Amino acid sequence: MNNAIQKLLPPDFAEATDVWEASVRATHDFLREEDIQKMKPLIRNEYLHLVAPFGFRDAAGRITGFIGVAGNKIEMLFVHPDARGRGIGKQLLAYATANLGTDEVDVNEQNGQAVGFYLHAGFKVIGRSELDGQGQPFPLLHLKRAGE
Repeated sequence: MNNAIQKLLPPDFAEATDVWEASVRATHDFLREEDIQKMKPLIRNEYLHLVAPFGFRDAAGRITGFIGVAGNKIEMLFVHPDARGRGIGKQLLAYATANLGTDEVDVNEQNGQAVGFYLHAGFKVIGRSELDGQGQPFPLLHLKRAGE
């Protein structure tokens, strides 16, 4: 099925990691090359296995965006830069909130585009951490959907 959100399986993880890398390069200008190279194998070999990942496929069957969820929390949401502006992120977010019960997300404070995306979608900042999940000095904003 094309142009649909589907559960991603381990054979999809290399393609999802390519989407992650392209997205990060387009939106995470605060990361150094060594940070990206260090994270890339972790995304593919560890982190995607720790979440419930769902991908959006285009008409050709390529993954153009994906979301990873654990419990009620969005752990990752990435859209390929070539597919941005087409509502893929909104569809993935709507899918996760409607079908998976997500209402929380942490977002890099330095990623203004992502912060704006979630605030526009009805999330509110409920906290802040100086360090990211790997203990790096990339502050995180903790968000929760308003009314939840």
